[in-house]
Amino acid sequence: MSARPRALRGMAAVVLDTDGVITDSARLHAAAWKTAFDAYLRDHPPAGPAQRRPFDAQEDYLRYVDGKSRMDGAAAFLESRGLRLPDAELQAVAESKERLFTGRLREHGVNAYEGTVRLLHALRSAGVPLAAASASRHARELIEHAGVLDLFDALVDGGEAARLHLPGKPDPALFLEAARRLGVPASRTAVVEDALAGVEAGRRGGFGLVVGVDRARTPQTRAELLKHGADVVVRDLAELLTDSDCPKG
Repeated sequence: MSARPRALRGMAAVVLDTDGVITDSARLHAAAWKTAFDAYLRDHPPAGPAQRRPFDAQEDYLRYVDGKSRMDGAAAFLESRGLRLPDAELQAVAESKERLFTGRLREHGVNAYEGTVRLLHALRSAGVPLAAASASRHARELIEHAGVLDLFDALVDGGEAARLHLPGKPDPALFLEAARRLGVPASRTAVVEDALAGVEAGRRGGFGLVVGVDRARTPQTRAELLKHGADVVVRDLAELLTDSDCPKG
């Protein structure tokens, strides 16, 4: 059995988010949200001119949508533009995004990040239990398509979250359920997330280590991940495999 990466020593299990952590599907989600939100803002312009600007697929996605359920993400972004919609209208926006995402997924597909795959294999070799956790109902399909489903001992996706009535991030319920399925307490489990809501959930859940993944690779996004609860921020999970200490906040 191999030694586990030094950055994760002391952790008996690892729970990873899917979009933007395991697979490169976050770009597809962001693009689908942009099309859906821009159409809604065009057809239902907010009162203030500044609130009518198009959805930013990087900044707005990370701040309001990433890591959340479709309904929660739609509500959070539209409320930031001064729009409080009834559930039926929110559902229509969320369903539009879902159709767009599914179409992009079928057209472009997704891959697993190479650095993440290397880390997963290293952890499996070290005997560390692994779980994937995601608010997305597509999580199993994404991980399977990317060829890494067999590396995980447990998966808690959006369908399971709905079945169990788990609240969405930043509530830690999704991650706590994943840790429970691995049979390891949160205090000895690491959470790996790229979303602000996700790292906040890891902190609220009392997890032993919260790793933030900064795919945008900017000082601002790194600072936001640390502010919301990340203990460590990396640009790629392969950084956790190096002998040198990981960058700290």
